[in-house]
Amino acid sequence: QVQLVESGGGLVQTGGSLKLSCAASGRTASSYTMGWFRRAPGKGREFVASITWSGSTTYYADSVKGRFTISRGNAKNTVYLQMNRLQPEDTAVYYCNAGGSRYSPGGDWGQGTQVTVSS
Repeated sequence: QVQLVESGGGLVQTGGSLKLSCAASGRTASSYTMGWFRRAPGKGREFVASITWSGSTTYYADSVKGRFTISRGNAKNTVYLQMNRLQPEDTAVYYCNAGGSRYSPGGDWGQGTQVTVSS
């Protein structure tokens, strides 16, 4: 099992930026595909972005492509989500995930971090 702890959420105005971090720990944490998902109020869970264990391949939802960037730290056990040009529709709880593939989640989730974009 992989333990995941997110940080970096907050309140930002439309057009602003935030950077989320996810620290992974546990055996072989650095060898997993990592991803970010979000759940907006009254909506289902939505894929945002994912990155392979090596960091060489990334995937994005169409709604965030060109605005968000997912990356891994050098030790491969930290994942970041740089969010630029934020819009009110990006408001959601963002969850870090481990063990999935491309657009599908794995079984390990963080506790979530709130991102609120004011108009």
